[in-house]
Amino acid sequence: MERVGAELMDHGSRPGSELFERFGIRHVINASGTETVHGASRASNRVANAVSAVLPYWIEMAELQRAASEVIAKVTGAEAGFVTGCSAAGIAVGVAAAMTGADLGKVERLPDASGFRNRVVLQKGHEVNFGATVTQMIRIAGATPVEIGTATGCAAFQLEAAIDERTAAAVFVLSHHTVQSGLMDLKTFAAVCKAKGIPVIVDAAAEYDWPGMLRDGATAVVFSAQKAAAGTTAGVIAGSRDFIRACFYQERGIGRPMKAGKENVVGAITALDQWLQTDHKAVRKAEAARLDRAESLLQNIKGLRLEREPDPPGNPFNRLMLHVDPRVARISAFQLGQQLAAGKPKIVLRSLHTDRGYLLLDVRRIDDAELDLVVARIREILATVPADSKPVAPPTGGDLTQQGMARWLAR
Repeated sequence: MERVGAELMDHGSRPGSELFERFGIRHVINASGTETVHGASRASNRVANAVSAVLPYWIEMAELQRAASEVIAKVTGAEAGFVTGCSAAGIAVGVAAAMTGADLGKVERLPDASGFRNRVVLQKGHEVNFGATVTQMIRIAGATPVEIGTATGCAAFQLEAAIDERTAAAVFVLSHHTVQSGLMDLKTFAAVCKAKGIPVIVDAAAEYDWPGMLRDGATAVVFSAQKAAAGTTAGVIAGSRDFIRACFYQERGIGRPMKAGKENVVGAITALDQWLQTDHKAVRKAEAARLDRAESLLQNIKGLRLEREPDPPGNPFNRLMLHVDPRVARISAFQLGQQLAAGKPKIVLRSLHTDRGYLLLDVRRIDDAELDLVVARIREILATVPADSKPVAPPTGGDLTQQGMARWLAR
């Protein structure tokens, strides 16, 4: 693997394999992305060492959060920052902060928000499920979500009409899960809210350009420390000083069960400090070379057509689309993904679009040796499909989730 500028991929000898054997857990080759369900990201040795270094010690968490605020501000260009349990928690904490400000009396009342400004506006096309729904995170805080527009369209006049004296905040979601056309962009959305005096909370869990989101008008940006930054699991909230102080106040309220421990905070800020020092051009170059290699290795497979897809929200990388022709391959994209995931190690490709006939290969968090395993397994599966095999269409994602959860305790 090319190592220039690749500190985010520096995992050394990857100790701890005995844990997999002891507890009967499969290794995963994650060519899907940085989903939390697969452990999010691998942390570099630098992050792992920082977490190990803090674990034996007591620490004053308020002081650690103050230090985190300074690092977050430096990385994002925000006035301040705060670390919580995950980005989903960051949405709930941010919404709570918008309702209470730095008023401990109000903080202690939540999730009872009766009498508060408690309506939170978002575009209907931004009501997505990332493992739970965005509106559920809003409701956890005690707020009432107000969806505007339709699933495929929303205009500024609809946002203006929805904001009233009961509106506490607006949420804007940046994600590949959202509808990618027909909706307001962040700059337009934030301008309308600013004119109405309403804070804008951006859910940017897996996204990259945090300073750009703040420049576009976000009051606060929520993102996952463990995704783009490849840290330990935590949520980062970056924003205005007063808003972040109100987020900190939620530690005495609904934010209490969502709090970050010392290991989460140290892992997050070490990852962000590493992000500052990383040669991102070199990382992008290495990722592009790995994608070229993936495309070359997967050429000329019967029933498989390749295409590149730019990241939908605009992050600086492409994924490889694997279009499976069921008439030729005799299996569907859904079946290919299922067979890859059933093996040892478990191989995961992004399967959100198997109903449209393709899987997505994401090379950002795999190395060349793992890529070779992925390619070899794809070739093996497609070369050994029984002659009488019948392509199977996928069930909905929700049904698959329910079926998997029903099997959870079974070995």
